[in-house]
Amino acid sequence: MRTPVTIIGAGLGGLVLARVLHLHGIPVTVYEAEPSPAARSQGGMLDIHDHSGQPALQAAGLMDEFRGIVLEGRQAIRLVDRNGTVLYDKADDGTGKSPEVQRGELRQILLDALPAGTVRWGHKATGIRALAAGHHEVTFAGDTTTTVLTSLLVGADGAWSRVRPLLSDATPEYIGRFFAETWVHDADTRHPATAKAVGGGTLVGLDPDGNGKWFVAHREKDGTLHAHFTLAEPQNRFDTTDTTDATGTTDLADLTDSAAAAARIAEEYDGWAPELTALITAGETAPVLRPLHALPAGHRWDRVPGATLLGDAAHLTAPNGEGANLAMQDGAELGKALAAHAHAHAHPDDIETALTAYEQALFPRAAAAAARAPHNPTPQELVDFFTQGERTG
Repeated sequence: MRTPVTIIGAGLGGLVLARVLHLHGIPVTVYEAEPSPAARSQGGMLDIHDHSGQPALQAAGLMDEFRGIVLEGRQAIRLVDRNGTVLYDKADDGTGKSPEVQRGELRQILLDALPAGTVRWGHKATGIRALAAGHHEVTFAGDTTTTVLTSLLVGADGAWSRVRPLLSDATPEYIGRFFAETWVHDADTRHPATAKAVGGGTLVGLDPDGNGKWFVAHREKDGTLHAHFTLAEPQNRFDTTDTTDATGTTDLADLTDSAAAAARIAEEYDGWAPELTALITAGETAPVLRPLHALPAGHRWDRVPGATLLGDAAHLTAPNGEGANLAMQDGAELGKALAAHAHAHAHPDDIETALTAYEQALFPRAAAAAARAPHNPTPQELVDFFTQGERTG
């Protein structure tokens, strides 16, 4: 099978690229290892930035659909210390530039905007071989083994990309922190003190002792509170018997009781206000550990004919609120570059000019995004960050 453009990975970045190419009449196929769109939870809330994610959706022709899934009021943000004392509190007054949506709903509007069959589910890339003239052969494992030949191969396959080794020897390294991901459902009724503490949008809890402990909690639909607690620990700190999967997730597999697993994480936040630690202990499901990894700062590669990367495959960093937006921006910019080149040249298969232009813009854009927000911030640093945003926004 031969396809002009092959995208590995049906995340937000890969789907934006596929949609932009489709709008410009360029055939594209997306291969995704997951068996279906509903194979797993797609995560929680995303704030879609006016300088990156929103222009990408504009390029994809999906702004009306995007506005239809925006959750009103969710741009409110509150910062508290470990005692629950409010350090900063800004209501959603309708002037914010980064509306909040559910990641799964955003992914679905992208999927719905592609022709049936564009995404081939249950295809996990297992082998990639470079051929002559910038073409590649990709082998997939699934119900049956599939091999495709492609004129352009795009790695949109995340942190543990199978395409990246074609272009770069870099591999993600553990950055010294975990996220412990937790959920509290029906919080307004069952845990009103915690629901009140979170408020209508995002709550950030900070420890003035500077020991690397902080958390972010979001109010999702139907009274669900979704939180990520940081744990600055060695990677083997928790004695898990499960292995980290391709999404970077490790369950607390040695603790079969969800309450016991939550208590174990809550020990790390001993002394914090009870309405805050309830975000860990009040859930019905066990916390999920996500070891955090990053590629080297300023990661780049030399031009490799017929292949490129976008999103986390290209510039995985510590979480800073930019990742999904930047992936969508990558997808849109690559799609526009390819479309402009195809329409302007008699030989659209000669795409190296477009790929060179895309990568020359990608590298500094990714480096700037990685430096945009403080890592392991002190309370005052984060207060200053948000108040500066008010003055400049």
